Amino acid sequence: MAKGAKKISDTHKSALVNGRTEGKIIREYLELVEVLKPRRGRRRTKDSISKRLSQIEAEINGAEPLKRLHLIQERLNLRKELSRFRTREDYLAVEKAFINVARPFSVRNHVTFEAWKEFGIDPIVLNKAEIFPSQG
Repeated sequence: MAKGAKKISDTHKSALVNGRTEGKIIREYLELVEVLKPRRGRRRTKDSISKRLSQIEAEINGAEPLKRLHLIQERLNLRKELSRFRTREDYLAVEKAFINVARPFSVRNHVTFEAWKEFGIDPIVLNKAEIFPSQG
């Protein structure tokens, strides 16, 4: 052991692992909420993205170099967007994991019901996580 280095207790190590795990779950749910937030304009579906990807494949080989470059980039963007789509079961699993860790995370990090709600978390989900509006 290096001079002056302190040994971390097993309890501390466990708390660090738990904090990282909870943080990952919270982050995944917040990212999902962000993706699902209503946005202006028409919302793309899996089918519309797949249809556009097919169109790009048909166009890409005969396209001039600059157009081909743009089509390649659009294809990459669409594939990334398509990978973000989740099934309802996936969404419910992420939400359930959030519900299980949100309360201890909130207490430890002083995150209120109001902050979660303003971010876009549904109050019903917060109630399931036993996070309630502040009194006063």
